[in-house]
Amino acid sequence: MIILPSLEIVPAKYNGNILLSQIPVNGTGDFTVSRALNTATRVNSLGNIELVNADTPRIDYLTSSGTVGCPALLVEPSAQNLALQSSDYSLTWLAASVNSTSGVLSPSGTNDATLFEATVNTARVRQTITLTSGTTYTFSLFGKFGSLSSGFTMNVFDENSITYANGVCQAFNLNEGTLGASGTAGSGFTLQSVGMENYGNGWYRCRMTVLMSYTPTTPRVGFRIGTQISVARPLSVVSGTVNVWGAQLEVGSVATSYIPTTTAAVTRNAEVVSVSGAVSGSIGQTEGTIYAEVDIRNAALGSILTIDDGDTTDFISIIKNSNLPIRARIRRAGGTIVNIITSTAVSLGVHKIALGYTNGNYALYIDGSLAGTSTNSTDYPATSLTQCTLSNANYGPFNDRIRAAALYTTRLTNTQLALLTSPYTSYSSMASALSYTLG
Repeated sequence: MIILPSLEIVPAKYNGNILLSQIPVNGTGDFTVSRALNTATRVNSLGNIELVNADTPRIDYLTSSGTVGCPALLVEPSAQNLALQSSDYSLTWLAASVNSTSGVLSPSGTNDATLFEATVNTARVRQTITLTSGTTYTFSLFGKFGSLSSGFTMNVFDENSITYANGVCQAFNLNEGTLGASGTAGSGFTLQSVGMENYGNGWYRCRMTVLMSYTPTTPRVGFRIGTQISVARPLSVVSGTVNVWGAQLEVGSVATSYIPTTTAAVTRNAEVVSVSGAVSGSIGQTEGTIYAEVDIRNAALGSILTIDDGDTTDFISIIKNSNLPIRARIRRAGGTIVNIITSTAVSLGVHKIALGYTNGNYALYIDGSLAGTSTNSTDYPATSLTQCTLSNANYGPFNDRIRAAALYTTRLTNTQLALLTSPYTSYSSMASALSYTLG
């Protein structure tokens, strides 16, 4: 028997603010995208970071290897870049003992990056910024190897001297794409996590997440040229060079997509991606299956795919919990009926997730394997589920890339769920692949 999805979307095409679905063909499965202001960015099919218009779906082509690949829908919560002049280091930034050359080709595909050269080992570039006790910040910066230096060392600190008394630093080996040493001086700054992501052409986006336990007198973020750390503080490499672009400081533990700034902090609003009304005919009311393929690159909480009644009373949702367990949650009349949480976290990378549901028989599959079941009972009256959402703020917005999503009006068997989520099923031709593998 051929079983086709009632709704299928592999994000690739859009018309204005409408993200087009492949099934159904009559348009009732097309999603509306809402995101105010023109401050959101994506990586386009040429591999360049570019601004997209308000309410436009962000079809992002960046793969985890830094190359252009299959498109995915980038969805994120609201975030604000507190670092000013994010790509112009001749303004706002304080530079000491460095030579700089502008006009370097950046990840945006334009010549707006800067090459820095250290003239002494105390050479440094930094910006005064507000840091508040009890707040977690993520500082990110794009860097590309120059010469001699191996890379750069980013730091968040309270500057009272050339060496500073309190602060944290992290070295990034830009020639190898690997993390270097870290250092913590004094107190009040806790380095919680670090990472780097390949953006191609030698560019890496480097990040460090820091928890503040006091409010500094002279709070600053910045970098030094080279990866040398002495007595928990960075030193520059004399005559070493590094290319820099795209500074960002934001509240929270995730480095969200780049938000350009000039003279003031800039906020990127969250996406709302949903379809409602006639789509209720594509939603399994008393039984069904929901499927999502995601490219997970951070461990933040987020709702991936949700079908609901237009509010939070009745819903069926696949959620990524903080620190990467996957959760399937079903609520009826305001009370949680089904709550399946994986006992182990999934790894970063691409995953296929499906939840089959019918009264007293629920199963969650991830990457071809059974992840959890439930025999609890629930009963949805016909047509009560009227909306489908990709990343739903009511349940914690997703903060990553969605490669595909689908709905079925029948509860697929466990064998079918395993086939549907198999790593060997092609998401780019989902309809034909599913009809073949499930037939």
